[in-house]
Amino acid sequence: MNGLRKFLDKIKPSFQKGGKFHFLHSTFDAFETFLFVPNKTTQRGAHIRDSIDLKRTMSIVIMALIPALLFGMYNVGYQYFKAIGQEAGFGEMFWFGFLKVIPIVIVSYVSGLTVEFIFAQVRHHEVNEGFLVSGMLIPLIMPVNIPLWMVSVATIFAVIFGKEVFGGTGMNVFNPALLARAFIFFAYPKHISGDMPWTYGLTEHIQTVDGFSGATPLANAASYAIDKIPDNWTLFIGLIPGSIGETSKAAILIGAFILLFTGVANWRVMLSVVLGGLFMGGIMNLFAVNPYMELSPITQLLMGGFMFGAVFMATDPVTAAQTNTGKYIFGFLVGVLALLIRVLNPAYPEGMMLAILLMNAFAPLIDHYVIQANIKRRMKRVKVSTNK
Repeated sequence: MNGLRKFLDKIKPSFQKGGKFHFLHSTFDAFETFLFVPNKTTQRGAHIRDSIDLKRTMSIVIMALIPALLFGMYNVGYQYFKAIGQEAGFGEMFWFGFLKVIPIVIVSYVSGLTVEFIFAQVRHHEVNEGFLVSGMLIPLIMPVNIPLWMVSVATIFAVIFGKEVFGGTGMNVFNPALLARAFIFFAYPKHISGDMPWTYGLTEHIQTVDGFSGATPLANAASYAIDKIPDNWTLFIGLIPGSIGETSKAAILIGAFILLFTGVANWRVMLSVVLGGLFMGGIMNLFAVNPYMELSPITQLLMGGFMFGAVFMATDPVTAAQTNTGKYIFGFLVGVLALLIRVLNPAYPEGMMLAILLMNAFAPLIDHYVIQANIKRRMKRVKVSTNK
């Protein structure tokens, strides 16, 4: 590392004011601060000093996403060989999935970071680190058959209109990764819904074995084909069709443990999302006016992207509620709305995406009323104390 440090120190003057490559100073600063902890010191004002900064926080989230990514690669291969009826070993399935998934990851990062670097250069700002996580989240919530150009267009849309127009990382109202998925869902619905996108090759009409449909558990539930929904253990392990990183709840829970153990994600949001889902699932069981509502709340939580959204999306520290009480309310309503949307509105089988985006819009309002309630409660105490 000393050699790399010396090399950076040698070329650094070229990127500083008056240097030949000064116009690329934001780009150089981004790479330097990613590799080494910045040696900048504050000159005025009070600041909290901590061993972890935004880049390290984002790196931990990336580490938490790795189990879901690796399992997603394996599952892509598993679903493909299952569809064509061929036997394949673990390594062959994983390698097949790796070759199909990694281009989506690369396109996501290249498209998003290009926009980030352009905005940083034009504004003469430092490059924000927020896209390190968004660049990984976007591929994980995509189907494997998604055309790469759509990933690029959706990513660019999400970064520009979901983040940069609000001022960049930390200023956005909506989760950028979910905006990318919403963009494709509304602009190119057939590429992210139905039975075809979730197993590699189905959109190219590969020869499948008899009886293979490629339908996800959510699609089966929406069509009341309840008998075709896998058991809870299979849903938990995740060897089912679905978005690349959303199928394995076991891998997602490993990520949740990493986020909670390191203190990066807030447990209040995760817990309340799950409780909201269980509550709504229980209410539906009470009425059960159709087969979909008869599904147990546990099965509802294990289907689709509910758990992935609860762990990695709803916990976004920027777009979620900021107050502790607000986090409980925010998460609970996300869980409730996710099941309401997916069960009562067949046009949107994946309710988690819309539930989180909707609650992102209401998060500031929730915080406002929580703070006002706190002020009102304290004012009452002051009056009581004065009267005494």
